[in-house]
Amino acid sequence: RFASAGDDGIIFLWNAQTGEKLHELHGHTHKITAIAPFSSSDVAEEKTNLIITASADRTVIVWDCTSGRQVQEVSCFHSTVKCLTVLQRLNVWLSGGSDLCVWNQKLDLLCKTRHLTDAGISALVELPKNCVAAAVGKELIIFRLSASNNGSEGWNIIEVKRLVDHQDNISSLVSVNDLTFVTGSHIGELIVWDALDWTKQASECNFWDSSVHPDVQPEIKLSQSPHETSVQHLTSDEECVFAAVGKGIYVYNLQMKRVIACQRTAHDSSVLHIEKLPNRQLISCSEDGSVRIWELREKQQLPAEPVPTGFFNMWGFGRTNKQANQAAKKVQENTPVYFLELVGDLIGHSSAVQMFLYFGELGLATCSADHLIILWKDGERESSLRSLTLFKKLAQNGDLQLKL
Repeated sequence: RFASAGDDGIIFLWNAQTGEKLHELHGHTHKITAIAPFSSSDVAEEKTNLIITASADRTVIVWDCTSGRQVQEVSCFHSTVKCLTVLQRLNVWLSGGSDLCVWNQKLDLLCKTRHLTDAGISALVELPKNCVAAAVGKELIIFRLSASNNGSEGWNIIEVKRLVDHQDNISSLVSVNDLTFVTGSHIGELIVWDALDWTKQASECNFWDSSVHPDVQPEIKLSQSPHETSVQHLTSDEECVFAAVGKGIYVYNLQMKRVIACQRTAHDSSVLHIEKLPNRQLISCSEDGSVRIWELREKQQLPAEPVPTGFFNMWGFGRTNKQANQAAKKVQENTPVYFLELVGDLIGHSSAVQMFLYFGELGLATCSADHLIILWKDGERESSLRSLTLFKKLAQNGDLQLKL
C-alpha cells in the first residue's frame, strides 16, 4: 500500500499491486505539507500501521491505515509543520516547524525545543546515538534525545552543535549509513558529514559562484543561475550519493570523494526526485513532466582521453594548469570511468512530476501536478504473468491438450 496527499488536504490510500483506492481520508482544511508512516510497537496491543500527516492548517493527524479512521489530531502548533520523522527504535516521532517537537504514538507531547526561526525546520534526518540533524536555513543543528532519569515517561531534547559550513539554505538532507550523512544547498554545495562527531569529511562547491570565489570570470558566473545549481534531492546506496542538481544528475563516490558520472541535462527542467534501483539503475522525475530510467555503466577510456577530475570539471570548467592535468590523468589511469545512459522514458504526465515510489516487482507510482497518479508496471513481467495465469486456468478447465 501507499498514500498520496495533495494541496486539497485529502489523503488517499492505494493498493500498490492493483491500483485500487482503499480509503479517502478527510480531516485537513489546507494543503498537506508532510506525511510519514508509523507502525506501533505496543506489546500489549496488536501491531497497527499508522500514517501521520501535517498540513498548512497547522494540524497533525494520525490515521489508521487499515480502517482509514482518524486516531488523533493535534492543533497546538504555532506554525506549519514542514517535516515529520519517525524514530521507530525509540517508538517516537518528531515534527519540525518553528519548533522541534517529540511525540509518542498517542500524540502526547514529550518535549520540544525553544522557538528556532520563523522559517523553521525544512528537513530532518535520524543520526546514531539518539541524535537528529535539523536543517534550519543555512544552519545544520544537531539535537540529542534522552529519556528522563527519574523513571517517568518524560524526555529531553538538547541542542549539542550547530554546523554553519553552508553558504546558502540547505535544500536536501540524506542519511547514507550509521557513519555518514550528506547535505546539499540551493547554490550547489554538497557536504559529506561524519554522523558520529558531525565533522565535515568532504565537500563540493560551486567554483563559478561569485559569492564563493569573487575572482571568477563574469561569463562563467552568468552561465549558471542559482535555480540551475540547486541541489533539489539526494539519495544514496552507501557506495555513492546521487544528487539532483538543477536539470542534471550527479553520481558522487564517497570513497573517491569525487563525482564519477553525470548527466548535466538529464531533463529539460529541474530534477525534483531521484531514487536508486537495483542493477545500477536510477530513476529521476522532473518539472518538465518526464520520468526517466538511467543505468550507471563503465566505459572504456582511450589513453589520450582527458578525464574530468571532479564535480565542476563535469560542467566544463576544468583546470588550465598543464602539470595538474597530467597528474590527474596519471591518477585516473587505473580508475574506471562511468557514465549515465538513458534506458527508459515513461511518458504519461502533462505537468511536473513531483515524486514517485518504487515497489520493486510491483512497479512504480508517480504523482504529478496534473492531478494524476500513475502506477507503472514492468511490461515483460506482466505479460509473462498473464500468460502463466492463462495456461493454469486452461489446464484446470481441462481445455489444454498437449500434442507431440
